Amino acid sequence: MPKSVRKLPQKPKLEQPKRVAAYARVSSGKDAMLHSLSSQVSYYSNLIQRHSGWLYVGVYSDEALTGTKENRDGFQRLLTDCRAGKVNMILTKSISRFARNTVTLLETVRELKAMEVDIFFEEQSIHTISAEGELMLTILASYAQEESLSASENQKWRVRKGFENGELLNWRFMLGYSISKNGIEIDPDTASIIREIFNRVIAGDTFGAISRDLNKRGISGVLGGKWCVQRIRDIVGNEKYTGCAMLQKHYRNNHLEKKKCVNTGELPMFYAEETHPAIIEKDTFGAAQAVIQRIGEAAKGRPHPQKSEFTGKIYCPFCGKNYKRNTSNGSVGWNCSTYLSQGKAYCHGKKIPETTLRTVCAKVLGLDEYSPSAFTAQIDRIEVPKDNHLRFIFKDGSTADRVWTDRSRRESWTAEMRQAAAERTRRQRRKVQCQE
Repeated sequence: MPKSVRKLPQKPKLEQPKRVAAYARVSSGKDAMLHSLSSQVSYYSNLIQRHSGWLYVGVYSDEALTGTKENRDGFQRLLTDCRAGKVNMILTKSISRFARNTVTLLETVRELKAMEVDIFFEEQSIHTISAEGELMLTILASYAQEESLSASENQKWRVRKGFENGELLNWRFMLGYSISKNGIEIDPDTASIIREIFNRVIAGDTFGAISRDLNKRGISGVLGGKWCVQRIRDIVGNEKYTGCAMLQKHYRNNHLEKKKCVNTGELPMFYAEETHPAIIEKDTFGAAQAVIQRIGEAAKGRPHPQKSEFTGKIYCPFCGKNYKRNTSNGSVGWNCSTYLSQGKAYCHGKKIPETTLRTVCAKVLGLDEYSPSAFTAQIDRIEVPKDNHLRFIFKDGSTADRVWTDRSRRESWTAEMRQAAAERTRRQRRKVQCQE
């Protein structure tokens, strides 16, 4: 036994500063809302930095249409920093600013509480780390969600009543029209472009040919944008150019996600006549719809392309668009979507044969044979800095550059291409023999 045992005095534990962050959110990108967001960021920055014992981490913010966490980059960054131990407490204005969905709110609160991260809601004066915090949150969050639902339903009722009365609500900018104090008026300069598009479609010009021609002539699209196939299709299919309007073609799925959906019979639609001046005669519009219908019927017989592992993965740094898979003369390859729709004048992208792409991918992955699953698991994206060059960006952040060589004409010919060439030669010989 020891002669004596004495208790050593306990050293006082130095209190560590509390790492505090704030979260702010506004519901849209309007100027007033952005000013509100700026005010919130400034307010929380000053509040945290003036408080003794608090260490300022930052203010995380979002300009979001909904309170779902999946759509908020600032919210996701805040959660990531909390999981990394960078934040001990979060300040936010109210429950509805943090999350409108009760389930989302409670899941997030419980996750943060398990990491000993406190959330303080100013309006409700609730600390989630306290014993009664979660009970109060459940009650108040349910109330906030119901209040949001009630406001949404009231807005829907107003809009649908307007549709029933043939009112044009939320009229967006349309090429060919201008909105003034006198209402909706025809803009003579741009209306002539609309008439030209309809006439050319009826005459047999393709959407791609029309869009390329308009871009080449320097004619701006809606709000100054470039023309493309989809914009031509949207104009030709828009009944508003006849002075009439089909109302409630779209709707929002619910008050939380607010996802825009095409109305395929879920809600009644209303057709209002002579709501505004017409640019296109109804007979002309009908003739254009017949063309669209023929194009649609011709496309029905074509096999639907299967989604490739390369879809959305090959990026063109010159125009910012992704590469698309296309087949020409029996040869399958990948090319910049701008090049395919607008031509070489807008992007000089060079076609990458799919067999070549797979071969290069196998080499960069260190495989004897190409594997789609290995590509998906390891490669984040491929950039094409210049012709015959590929830059692979791996999911771990590393990169690898590779150069590919063009195949000879003989190597690039498929069996189908050879058969087609042989058939053309036979037809040419028969034609010469008949002339003799």
